[in-house]
Amino acid sequence: MESEKEFKVVSYDEKDPFGPCFTVKSPMGYTVKVADTFAEMFPLWVARVLITADNEKWALTAAEVTTGFATSVIMAPAEAGVEGLVSKNETPDGRVGALIQIYNRNRFELKAQMMLRIGQCIMTCPTTSAFDALPNAKRRLKIGRSLRYFGDGFQKKGLVGNRKVWRIPVMEGEFIVEDSFGAAEAVAGGNFLILAKDKASGLLAAEEAIKAIKNSRAEVIMPFPGGVCRSGSKAGSLKYKLKASTNHPFCPSLKKVVPDSQLPEEVNCVYEIVVNGLTLEAVKKAMGEGIKAALNVPGVVRISAGNYGGKLGPYKAFLKEVLGLT
Repeated sequence: MESEKEFKVVSYDEKDPFGPCFTVKSPMGYTVKVADTFAEMFPLWVARVLITADNEKWALTAAEVTTGFATSVIMAPAEAGVEGLVSKNETPDGRVGALIQIYNRNRFELKAQMMLRIGQCIMTCPTTSAFDALPNAKRRLKIGRSLRYFGDGFQKKGLVGNRKVWRIPVMEGEFIVEDSFGAAEAVAGGNFLILAKDKASGLLAAEEAIKAIKNSRAEVIMPFPGGVCRSGSKAGSLKYKLKASTNHPFCPSLKKVVPDSQLPEEVNCVYEIVVNGLTLEAVKKAMGEGIKAALNVPGVVRISAGNYGGKLGPYKAFLKEVLGLT
């Protein structure tokens, strides 16, 4: 990847019609406007699960199924995603693994989702085991201890390394699950918006951003499909009694319909990348890597971020900060 020093600020415009912004020149020579704004984030509780299996195929299969229907706690029962793969040299049982993160509003809802997802999606998946990946968390959720009842009295206590596990008999052999899993407060809602000339360039920029974030190994997840959200929302609704509705200022088809459109004339597609992470610094790192990758794609007009003026949550990630702009 190109050096950060090769991203250069060309100018700063306080009077831009869509808000103050930097004009940044990327290493590829493209000039893109970056809004002088911030992504607003909020706390959620997180659990981190290490799924091991006989091979990468089944570790990832379990990871993907376990994190399904978990894009946003606005309507989904959790926020979840695959963090990445782990080599067999880094797992308790010496098999390849996949890390996932599951988020929820409080520990009780998080435990309920952990029970359902591990029980229905990992225990049922061929060759898999489930281990805690937040061993230093002070709060513990008794997941394995509860799931053991599926063994109908035939379950046994065990050890894998120094980890207390339950060995639950299943038709394949045994499902091994750690006795308890850590839960901690983490950061959710990191985001940036890619405003592009058309769908092709916007989607390519989003895909490059996702790839860069995954390669950064920043202990984050991106909960939306493939890491990309095409239907960003705003709180509430102008017309209906809803928790959230379409983010109309960023809808290209409404540019000439609504008075508060935030889209320049040449923008015809917007994608949002949402990032949750174990720490604020992890989210900022991921955002920075993702935005830099997007800036290197032709057709990107502007980069922005979603916030509610600081009313949504206590954490902020200024775009100029994550990009190192001055």
